Amino acid sequence: MDAWSVSKKKYKWRRRIGIASVVVLLVLLVLFVAALWRAGGMLASPAFRPVGPAPADLAAVDVNFPSESGSRIPGWLSRGSAGEGAVLVLHGAGANRSDMVSRAQFLHVLGYTVMLIDMQAHGESQGGHWITFGDLESRDATAAVDYLRHTVPGEHIGIIGVSMGAAAVVLAEKPLGVDAVVLESMYPTIEEAVEDRLRMDPGPWAVPAAPLLIAVTGVRIGASPRRLRPIDHIAQLGAPLLLLHGAIDRHTRIEEAKAVFAAAAEPKAMWIVEGAAHVDLHHFAKEAYEARVGGFLAKYLRRP
Repeated sequence: MDAWSVSKKKYKWRRRIGIASVVVLLVLLVLFVAALWRAGGMLASPAFRPVGPAPADLAAVDVNFPSESGSRIPGWLSRGSAGEGAVLVLHGAGANRSDMVSRAQFLHVLGYTVMLIDMQAHGESQGGHWITFGDLESRDATAAVDYLRHTVPGEHIGIIGVSMGAAAVVLAEKPLGVDAVVLESMYPTIEEAVEDRLRMDPGPWAVPAAPLLIAVTGVRIGASPRRLRPIDHIAQLGAPLLLLHGAIDRHTRIEEAKAVFAAAAEPKAMWIVEGAAHVDLHHFAKEAYEARVGGFLAKYLRRP
């Protein structure tokens, strides 16, 4: 075989290897994007499930109202004593109003009117295709405050928002015009929230994939990552703030919570719950929680 034939054969072989390499890379890229698409779907999957009746000790009635999120929002309303104030309690992602019952019970004993709701894509809400981490849920928070304001006119209104419920309060298009806000375990930005979760599982090596996962999930749920930055909006909250956070929370690190607190306007206070991770802080430190949260709400909601 002459030199030209040998050279031609090598060229063809290298070309085939090159084409095969490109095909393999394209297949891997498609698989990677598909994995991100699936992961985003799992993160944002709706959490519909039956809730059942309200606990008897709340003496609550069922409520139901429309929201600009496109959903109808169900809830429980437990009336308290006139002039004692009203509190809206908002659950976190994947939860529903039944997960907030223990908070409602302690507030009801103190005489507050309390309302618990299922936000869009959660519980027994009618509508919602995806959890949007506070974006569409912010419209549910707005609708709930409006409903509560018309149901108990003249009462000072407070909100307790947990995780996504906290973000829903802060991300509202306009300040909700309430008299006190308690925010628990709230993420500062969706970028940090996703990075923290990837750092936990599957591990630090996956953190560089966060921008792609955020972009893919944002397209899927129709929420811009630029919207999901509570830290950019908290200064416009327009109400006294009590910020609660677990000292060893890995879903949102304590340094991130402190940055949120620093960005908030006065009057504000922060309680770092020692030993607590991303857990139900009321269950974790019941007596201390009720003392701090109860005292804060009484200061701003009770009539003189």
